[in-house]
Amino acid sequence: MSSHHNDKATLLERLIFNNRPAVIVICLLVSIFLFWQATLIRPSTSFEKMIPLKHPFIEKMMEHRNDLANLGNTVRISVEAKDGDIFTQAYMETLRQINDEVFYISGVDRSGLKSLWSPSVRWTEVTEEGFAGGEVIPQSYNGSPESLDQLRNNVLKSGQVGRLVANDFKSSIVDIPLLESYPDPQDQGKLLALDYRKFSHELEDKIRDKFEAQNPNVKIHIVGFAKKVGDLIDGLVMVVMFFGIAFVITLILLLWFTHCLRSTIAVLSTTLVAVVWQLGLMHFFGFGLDPYSMLVPFLIFAIGISHGVQKINGIALQSSEADNALTAARRTFRQLFLPGMIAILADAVGFITLLIIDIGVIRELAIGASIGVAVIVFTNLILLPVAISYVGISQRAIAKSKKDAHREHP
Repeated sequence: MSSHHNDKATLLERLIFNNRPAVIVICLLVSIFLFWQATLIRPSTSFEKMIPLKHPFIEKMMEHRNDLANLGNTVRISVEAKDGDIFTQAYMETLRQINDEVFYISGVDRSGLKSLWSPSVRWTEVTEEGFAGGEVIPQSYNGSPESLDQLRNNVLKSGQVGRLVANDFKSSIVDIPLLESYPDPQDQGKLLALDYRKFSHELEDKIRDKFEAQNPNVKIHIVGFAKKVGDLIDGLVMVVMFFGIAFVITLILLLWFTHCLRSTIAVLSTTLVAVVWQLGLMHFFGFGLDPYSMLVPFLIFAIGISHGVQKINGIALQSSEADNALTAARRTFRQLFLPGMIAILADAVGFITLLIIDIGVIRELAIGASIGVAVIVFTNLILLPVAISYVGISQRAIAKSKKDAHREHP
């Protein structure tokens, strides 16, 4: 570049473009490290992260959590009888086996487990001699017609119709309160966090698949926060597939816009680097993926592509007058770095304001998005112009950009 242009160059511009190999090597080493970190990131969520823990109502709920076992993080299994009602020997035996199977699944608060087979589910009535009561399913139950008639009477007197038992007597519920952490069976002094994905798979394998195959007259429905999160985590495969589709669509649109394969690959590569850095830094700082933060990579990808297209368009315009790709990249960097930085800072401030919302997943979303837009400064505002200064832009793209500019400003 001429001395005239060098005089206009800022310290940051000279530092970057006079040391381009060092910039490339540093970004490469950081990318390798953060790619390794990104491969270690795992789905991570909990019921407590989904609620405002500082709210007075929630604080009281957490204070009396042991007394409100069935009002927090629970899963409910509805066992439906396809034909007839629940008062059959086969149905009650299936319900008993489901109750016993659920009891031994890791993460279940066994003291709060409730179904018709739970000893805590009782009936009461007022007689001439006072109060009478007992377990809904007594110790004498043997599946005989007489026992089933007694069971029906006990259910009607228990007040569980509309709660554990459907109003039409065609289904009943197994109510399963969950623990956010529980003792490790191998090491009782160690606490394990509830693995929602594993818990969801155990419900499918040990409950739904097993007992629907065992008793064709039974249909099982499972609802609850833990099951929903488990299904969402399994949906990560679909999320990756949609990301791949978005990548291909973006590639096609960029080629159509730029008419230059080299610059298109450069924009996509640096934007993918930004996504990898964001995921790697999230794991490095101790965060995982939850149903909200798994959408952040799409957001970072979109923002990075937007800034990348601006850079490519600017370099194409400058290339029509510059002597080489390096001069065009430096001029574009000088022209667009400050506006791009201000735009990214505005994005970051917008995301940081989400931190005032006292919900764990929203705060992690804000942190992840802020980290993502911050890395775009390095990948799309710095690394991309340096990369283009090496690979350049095709003459076809330069001619198209010049033609478009002339049409807009004749």
